Amino acid sequence: MELLNLPTICVAALAAVFTLLALLAAVMRIIMVVFPQKTVTSDMAALAAVASVVSTLYPGGRITKVEELK
Repeated sequence: MELLNLPTICVAALAAVFTLLALLAAVMRIIMVVFPQKTVTSDMAALAAVASVVSTLYPGGRITKVEELK
């Protein structure tokens, strides 16, 4: 009789894990809807490239503002 309890325990544990993971996924989805990710408007690689060129062409120069032209 004890041998039949092992598969039942395994199936119950697996169901509990999947239920817990589904619950956590739902909570994460709700958090993502309530607090959306802020969009990054500037590309850090492009800014680093511009800073590198400016420092090469104008030693000691500083970049104060970078704007995208539309």
